[in-house]
Amino acid sequence: GKNGKWKVVNRSLSGETTHGGLERLPRVLGQVRPRLVVLALGANDGLRGLSLTHTEQNLRDMIRLSRQAGADVLLVGIAVPPNYGADYAGRFQAIFARLAQAEKTRLVPFMLEGFGDDLRFFQADRIHPNAAAQPRMLEIIWQVLGTMIDRERP
Repeated sequence: GKNGKWKVVNRSLSGETTHGGLERLPRVLGQVRPRLVVLALGANDGLRGLSLTHTEQNLRDMIRLSRQAGADVLLVGIAVPPNYGADYAGRFQAIFARLAQAEKTRLVPFMLEGFGDDLRFFQADRIHPNAAAQPRMLEIIWQVLGTMIDRERP
């Protein structure tokens, strides 16, 4: 808006995969016409052991669609528990840095940095952050997002 305020539109869905996000994104971009897209997807792909190649391609397509729509992109990295083995978990986490570098987007390497193994910040399933984790995640994401917003006049 003209008064220096940003309007935040949350189009996240609980349980969403990158495939579902990619299917929904063109319509959302058309409706919202965002100047900045925070892309925080992939965890549900990892929890289901889905193809890392598909996850990476879906995220790449979302970054490119967002850019084509005139939006700057912040990619938010996440890790998965080692349910499918340390190799899968490592290759999953590497997707985010590789994409950010290749697509020249800003990156929050790990949304749960510094507390991802502290059970006080998680629901009973030990996977989903609880209410106490929200300010921590905001602080981590804001370190990058804040600089992106400061650069642009609303």
